Amino acid sequence: MPVAARTGVMAGRGLEVTRVGDRWRVTRPWPSQLRPVLHSYAGYWEAAASPYRVRLVPTGRAVVVISLGEPFAGIRRLGEAGPDSRVTGSLVAGLEDGSRVCEHPGGQEAIRLELTPLGAYRLFAVPMGELTNRVVELRDVFGPGSALLVEQLTATADWSARFDLLDTALSARLAQGPRPAPEVSQAWRLLSRAGGAVPVGRIAAEVGWSQGHLVRRFTEQVGLTPKMSARVLRFHRAVGLLTREGLNPTDVTAACGFYDQAHLNREFRALAGTTPGRLATARLAEGALAL
Repeated sequence: MPVAARTGVMAGRGLEVTRVGDRWRVTRPWPSQLRPVLHSYAGYWEAAASPYRVRLVPTGRAVVVISLGEPFAGIRRLGEAGPDSRVTGSLVAGLEDGSRVCEHPGGQEAIRLELTPLGAYRLFAVPMGELTNRVVELRDVFGPGSALLVEQLTATADWSARFDLLDTALSARLAQGPRPAPEVSQAWRLLSRAGGAVPVGRIAAEVGWSQGHLVRRFTEQVGLTPKMSARVLRFHRAVGLLTREGLNPTDVTAACGFYDQAHLNREFRALAGTTPGRLATARLAEGALAL
C-alpha cells in the first residue's frame, strides 16, 4: 500500500502518523496502566531505506527498541576504544552518563519506548545499576519469551494490533515487577521537578534517609547516583531550552543553575561530546543527533 494511503487508513483508526525526518512515526494513546512509566511509545519505519549514524545523548530515561526490520549494525560509547557492541536484534538500554554512537544499515522498522527510570525498574525487574551505560539484547532482560513476542509483532502488519500485543505484554510484566521504595520515588520526583537543581543532602533530608543510604538505594533502582542523575537532568533541561525553546546559552546558563557559561560548556562536552552551540543547530529527535 502506498505510504499516503497507509497513513490515511491508520490515522482514521485512531492512530496518529507523522513524518520525522526520513522516518514515519505512528502513535496512539497509551493505556492508563502504562502512562506513569512512559515518556514515549511509538512505531517507526523508514520512508526510504538508507544507512544512518546518530549520537545518543543522556536523557535520564531507559530505552527499549523492538526491531521489526534491520537491527543496528554497531553501538558504542563515544570515546571507547574497544569494538562496537553487536546487538543482533531488539535491545534494552539503561541510563547513560555519556553519549553513544549508533549506526544502522537502513531498512529500519521498530517500536521504541522511553521509560522513566523507576518504570524501567518495575518493567525490567533487575537492579538498574546492572544496565547503567549498557546496551543489551531484549532477551537478556525480558527472558526467552521475548523472542515469541517479537515474532508476533513482526508477523502483524497492522499497527493497532501490534500495539495491542505489546500493551498486553508490558502490562503483565509491570503488574509482576518490583515496586520502587517510596523514598526513592520521592527523591526522583524532587530531582526531576527541579531539573536536577537541588542538592542531594536536601533530598536525603526530605525523604528521611541518610545521604549514604539514599545513594545506595537510589543507584540500585534508578541506575545513576543522585548526583549524576542531577547532572543528566540539568543537561537534558538545557538541551530542551536550546533546541525547543530557542534560548541562547547565556539564558540557559541562568535558567538551569550552571555557575557560568564555561560550566555549561564543560557539562555539554562531558555528557554529549559537543558544545551547546553545535547541539542547538543540530537536528535532534528523541535524544539522537544526526551525524
